[in-house]
Amino acid sequence: MVNSWENFSKHLIHNEKLGISLDFSGMGMEDSFFKKIEPKVAKAYKDMSVLESGGIANVDENRQVGHYWLRNPSIAPTPEIGTLIESTIKDIRDFSQDVHYGNIRGQGGNFKNILCIGIGGSALGPQLLYTTLATTPKLRVFFIDNTDPDGIDTVLNELSDQLDRTLVVVTSKSGSTPEPRNAMFETMHVYAQNNISFPKQAVAITVKGSKLYDLASREGWVRTFPMFEWVGGRTSVTSSVGLLPAALAGIDIKSFLSGAKDMDTWTRIHSPQNPAMMLALAWYFATDGRGTKDMVIIPYKDRLSNFSKYLQQLIMESLGKEKDLNGNIINQGIAVYGNKGSTDQHSYIQQLRDGVNNFFATIIEVLTPRSGNSIEIEPDITSGDYLHGFSIGTEQAISSNNRQTIVITINKCDAYSLGMLIALYERAVGYYASMIGINAYHQPGVEAGKKAAANVLNLQKSILSLLKKNDKKPLSLSQIFAALNLPDDAKKTAFKILEQLSVSRPELKRTFSEHSLEENIY
Repeated sequence: MVNSWENFSKHLIHNEKLGISLDFSGMGMEDSFFKKIEPKVAKAYKDMSVLESGGIANVDENRQVGHYWLRNPSIAPTPEIGTLIESTIKDIRDFSQDVHYGNIRGQGGNFKNILCIGIGGSALGPQLLYTTLATTPKLRVFFIDNTDPDGIDTVLNELSDQLDRTLVVVTSKSGSTPEPRNAMFETMHVYAQNNISFPKQAVAITVKGSKLYDLASREGWVRTFPMFEWVGGRTSVTSSVGLLPAALAGIDIKSFLSGAKDMDTWTRIHSPQNPAMMLALAWYFATDGRGTKDMVIIPYKDRLSNFSKYLQQLIMESLGKEKDLNGNIINQGIAVYGNKGSTDQHSYIQQLRDGVNNFFATIIEVLTPRSGNSIEIEPDITSGDYLHGFSIGTEQAISSNNRQTIVITINKCDAYSLGMLIALYERAVGYYASMIGINAYHQPGVEAGKKAAANVLNLQKSILSLLKKNDKKPLSLSQIFAALNLPDDAKKTAFKILEQLSVSRPELKRTFSEHSLEENIY
């Protein structure tokens, strides 16, 4: 926001060894702000230390939060946890090598594909690793991350002639989460239709004793890898959840974990040069600590196009809270959205520069344009130079109109750098949560949505049961409501259920009046 060299250098954090720099000069933070917030900074450092040492962070479930131990088992609170992490990583490497060498094969021969079934962090993490790092994958990885039948069919149809050479990885902590469970059953059905043994080509990632664990054990699946109770979905990418699909695709998971570990080490330091603390402070400054502005993530690298999507879950699920730690209603959170540059030059950059000033932008640039040499599009100018120019130009165009910006620069888009970026944002989330007085490691809103969906499906079962009993006499909506004794707040839900059934199951249409859906019911 101030274009002087002094302002730039004062707010630049650079680490040559790690190959990353962060420029906060476009945020407009003044010395008085840093002085005023010092007590919150001290508390955030203390809270993070307690978290990493094994303190109970997820009070709803009485759980520790230990994703930091995953890339540095030596700091785990007990030797047993450290040993378990190390043995799991070794098992992942050994299993992946066995698959690559053909020691573990599908019914049609060596595996060529991986089908990952999961939801939330169990899908977003592996997807980010694959789309960012698998430029020449040893095995192609496909994802089913929803319970949308069309989406499931699209993926399975694409694999239809290679199902016998596709290893299925099902990820679910409990084994009862509807989306991965439904996709698993749909996949099992297709395998059975093609006379392919699903258990001989299936791997589970789950908690020991879960419904998925019991199913895999009972049916004799190829392998089961552990999930840990102390790792939440949105921070699970450095666990089996992210590492197994990545290793199977041929991604360097050792380098990925090293990048995360080195960033963790750097961002523990009590220093103005701590990039995670500076990120958290920038967020606090931009939003007045109340989430009053959105966070726009613009990576100038196609391979990082999923990073904003990944950060949406990490940040919004962690920070979007109704109550603070004292039970006060605060309705906190930071909305996150983004797209890749320079695509943004031709979409919503216009609004970012000239529209409502309700955001702060983070531009991520990569200094290495590609693995090989580049041709000159113009004398002394390559395609990569254009991308870099657009990155700088976008930041200047936005900041010149009094918009706040952060610029993160990494040398390469490789496994090490991605590990750094993920660890950077994980710790910034923890610091920011402490400063605004919320628990970043529980998610009551997500659970509320799951419960509401379960209530809808239970109501649908009741409606279908009623319609089947009265299949010879069409019922009106009013009659259905009366027969089920529905309260007013359930009538709209019942209408939406019948609306869907009338299209998806037309054979049921005769069981309720032709004009039922035209009744004025709410």
